[in-house]
Amino acid sequence: MPDPNGFLRYNRRLPARRPVPVRITDWREVYPPAGEELIREQATRCMDCGIPFCHDGCPLGNRIPDWNDWVRTGNWDAAVESLHATNNFPEFTGRLCPAPCEAACVLGIGGGDPVTIKQVEVEIADAAVARGGLRPRPVPAPTGRSVAVVGSGPAGLAAAQQLARAGHAVTVYERDDSLGGLLRYGIPDFKLEKQHIDRRLAQLAAEGVRFRTGVDVGVDVTAEQLRAEHDAVLLACGALQGRDTPETPGRQLRGVHQAMTHLVAANRAVAGAVAGRPAPAVLADGTPIDAAGKHVVIIGGGDTAADCLGVAHRQGAAGVHQLDLYPEPPHARDAARDPWPTWPWVLRSYPAHEEGGERVFAVAVQEFVDDGAGQVKGVRIAEVTVEKRDGRRIVTALPGSERELPADLVLLAIGFEGTEEQPLLTQFGVARNARGAVDARADWQTAADGVFVAGDMHRGASLIVWAIAEGRAAAAAIHAYLGGVGTLAAPVTSSAQPLAAR
Repeated sequence: MPDPNGFLRYNRRLPARRPVPVRITDWREVYPPAGEELIREQATRCMDCGIPFCHDGCPLGNRIPDWNDWVRTGNWDAAVESLHATNNFPEFTGRLCPAPCEAACVLGIGGGDPVTIKQVEVEIADAAVARGGLRPRPVPAPTGRSVAVVGSGPAGLAAAQQLARAGHAVTVYERDDSLGGLLRYGIPDFKLEKQHIDRRLAQLAAEGVRFRTGVDVGVDVTAEQLRAEHDAVLLACGALQGRDTPETPGRQLRGVHQAMTHLVAANRAVAGAVAGRPAPAVLADGTPIDAAGKHVVIIGGGDTAADCLGVAHRQGAAGVHQLDLYPEPPHARDAARDPWPTWPWVLRSYPAHEEGGERVFAVAVQEFVDDGAGQVKGVRIAEVTVEKRDGRRIVTALPGSERELPADLVLLAIGFEGTEEQPLLTQFGVARNARGAVDARADWQTAADGVFVAGDMHRGASLIVWAIAEGRAAAAAIHAYLGGVGTLAAPVTSSAQPLAAR
């Protein structure tokens, strides 16, 4: 029985972040552990509602009231078991998910403060490590069936673990030199230190999952070879095709890059330093892409832009401007626009924003300014209004509002256009749809029988909880396709969408 007065006795509190002057000198995570007293207090705020809408906010169907109450009563082993019953990688989601479950918390009705679900989650996940490590689950008798998983991001790894635990032989193919997908090279260490990935990979390997890195399916291994070696294939290659702005004058200048290239280079440099091989942040061709001493302009207002902001601070940027096409969002939910329990449009400030830089809203770049030698030296911006007409976005610059910002490095963080066009799609006989994603039937199969798809490759760039949920659901479909005994958990359907006002 939950504490019915917990939310009245305790206010919402999060652990204090590491001091800005300290944390920008290293790449360690921003948040220290919360401490048992604080986290039990926050778990006590959960009312175990008659209808827990947090379940609907989370596509994984996490049993949030259950593990909140286990934490409240100090039964951490039960909390760990309950959390892992629905989520393969809570240490990832607890650090990286924006927590749509909190937006759906009943305590948030009328502008109240929801339970710190995300923080409780990460503390339970860390408790699992502290209380004996991530022990492998015994693998049942082999089924004799084999599955190839292409891509080692959260969707691919979740599917691989589910299928391996069902007794199937699973091989994960990754074209990069290390496993983890965007978790490895797209997410900075100050949000996710890579030891968390390595622990999970060790668990999966102990459960029988085989990993092959440096293998570009469709190039190094053909689709025909993969289908000959395996009984089913899961495509979980992500949505890495960055949105660009080729029509903007000056886009071809040196110093104007996709945000993800900057993040990958920075992550590789940090990984090298951790391994005792310090190296500068550079592109694949050796071109430096370090923000040290530079005026940086980041175009975009989302998570990727904030990641670039935090990286620029740690690399020693001279100054940073972050540009957003849209006006500054409200600080509280507008119930008329986004009624509870849907995901609200509100101003979201990340730890990187308190570290420095200037956010500029309702502006658009008119030109990347040439220094006369082919290098960007600034961006010319104008204030704009944005309207939606017949489903199209109309951006109008306000006359007389133009000004120039200094810029030695410009990073485009304006979203993704779906999965990349790549040889494996043609070889498998699978096409991208109008959104740049790959369609799935109700059984998670693509247009090619025996070839399944999940994660961002299927739904477009989305949240990590959706990637894990789709990986689990696709694994359940593959298990059924292979004639496996019993059923696996399938938290979402292939057509599922986030909560939305109709």
